Amino acid sequence: MKNFLLGSLLTLLLIFTTLPAYAANIQIKVDGIAVTSDVEPEIINNRTMVPVRVISENLGAKVNWSNSEVTLTKNNMQVKLKLNSITAVKNGKEVPLDMKPYIKNNRTMVPLRFLAETFGSNVNYRNFTVTVDTEPMFIDGVKVKALQYEYHMTMGGVVQQIKGNTYNKAIYNMFLENKGNKVEAPASYAWHPNIDIPGFYYKNAQYDFLDIKGNSIKRFDIYSLLTSPFPGETMMEYPGYPEFLLHDATANQWYLFSDTARQSINQLIDTAAKNGFLEVISNTVV
Repeated sequence: MKNFLLGSLLTLLLIFTTLPAYAANIQIKVDGIAVTSDVEPEIINNRTMVPVRVISENLGAKVNWSNSEVTLTKNNMQVKLKLNSITAVKNGKEVPLDMKPYIKNNRTMVPLRFLAETFGSNVNYRNFTVTVDTEPMFIDGVKVKALQYEYHMTMGGVVQQIKGNTYNKAIYNMFLENKGNKVEAPASYAWHPNIDIPGFYYKNAQYDFLDIKGNSIKRFDIYSLLTSPFPGETMMEYPGYPEFLLHDATANQWYLFSDTARQSINQLIDTAAKNGFLEVISNTVV
């Protein structure tokens, strides 16, 4: 009888230790910001599985799908993952995975630790909170705490801050990589459009990279040439005037800039807002 009970107990223990262990209410934080998704993370065999796209975006990696394979790219790192495959490919070299990627509610779930450490982040677990700390951002040796993004409208303005390192690095690099040739400062420019001045430039937005104390380390301003004062009116032409200018306000230097780069920066800000990394500091728009 004792042998029977002991055998039954061992059988039950074996079953429960080999079954996947799902945990509810797991919170994931990236750079201190709680990450939300329409598919909750889960723990299987002591491995935290997360939706690949939302986590990759917050780590600064681009996501591309082809058939049953997902490719993640960031800087010089490229990772390929296949559904239900225990092997990943990092920069052309096969590496083992602790868990196979799988589909849950039309979302691809992948091991969080593998994803984070591949893209240079640290992972820590405490109770049901998983924290991912990305590589800090520095400008001229000074640590960046946040990017402050400000824009004005006809009546009032909005000030917002982004606190994710990967978003701020990507935006900063967009400025550095897309500024064109140096140019002279325009004759007339300001926050608000002035339809009475030909060739007037108005500021689209101001971007301040802040240190720990909230002081600006580096500031960029994007200016647009005023070509249509009111919606529906005929476009005004100013030959020889570039459409967009970038002002490095810290160095007081002007550069040519492009609408494509401006839109890419706006897309990064929209993604940061969608994923909870943007905070509205003030809004005086009426």
